[in-house]
Amino acid sequence: MTLTPNFYQGRLCLNVLAGSKQNARDIWQAAEGHVLVGVLSKNYATTEAAIDDMREYAALIDNAISVGLGAGDPNQSAMVSAIAAAIQPQHVNQVFTGVATSRALLGQNETVVNGLISPTGTPGLVKISTGPRSAQGPDAIIPIASAIALLQDMGGSSVKYFPMGGLKAVDEYRAVAEACARHDFWLEPTGGIDLSNFEEIVRIALEAGVTKVIPHVYSSIIDSATGDTRIDDVRQLLATCKKLL
Repeated sequence: MTLTPNFYQGRLCLNVLAGSKQNARDIWQAAEGHVLVGVLSKNYATTEAAIDDMREYAALIDNAISVGLGAGDPNQSAMVSAIAAAIQPQHVNQVFTGVATSRALLGQNETVVNGLISPTGTPGLVKISTGPRSAQGPDAIIPIASAIALLQDMGGSSVKYFPMGGLKAVDEYRAVAEACARHDFWLEPTGGIDLSNFEEIVRIALEAGVTKVIPHVYSSIIDSATGDTRIDDVRQLLATCKKLL
C-alpha cells in the first residue's frame, strides 16, 4: 500500500472523518480515492487498540488513512506518533511540537505530517504554542514564514491551519496561503469548512500558488443521527475539486 496521498490533478486531496469502517470505504469510493479518511486517536482507550483497528481501516481504503488527534487535542500527540510508527499511514495530524517525533518514528519522508498552527487576529502572524505544555502557557506568536521554516526543520510536510472558523479569518488565511506558496510548503485549511464555503477556501489556496492543498471538512458533513459522513456530500466536494482544477 502506498504511503503517498492520491491528490486530484496532483494538487487536491480531501480530508474527512469516518464514522465506521463501512463509511470509510464508501467515502473512499465516492471520492474516487482522492481523500484521506480521518480516524481519531482520542476515540480509543489504548494505543494498541487504536493500532489494531486503524490497520483494518487502512486495508479497506488502500492506506488512505489520516491519524487524527481529536479536535486538535495536544494531549493526544504522543499517542498519534506511536500509532503512526506502527501503521505507516498516508497522513498524520500533529500539534506543532509533535512533528519531529512523528517524522522520526515513521522513519520515512513519504507520509504527510502536518503541524498545527492557529490564527492570531493579525495577518502574517501565527500561534505555534499548540503542544501539550505550550498550549497551557503564554501564546507563542511568530511570522508565518518562521513557522514554516521550523516545520521544515522538523520534517513536517504541511501547515494545518486551525481553527479557521470558515472564512472568518480570511485575510489571515490568505497570508498563510501566500507564504506556503512562496516556501513550497503544503497547506491544510481546517475548521468551520462546509459545502457553502469550501470552494472559496480551496480557491484562495490554489490561486495563491500552493502546490498541494488538503482541506479538512468534518462536522458540517456528518450525519448527527448516525455519526457517519454523508456520502453525497463527499461526491459534491469532489465535484467542486474537479471544477477548480
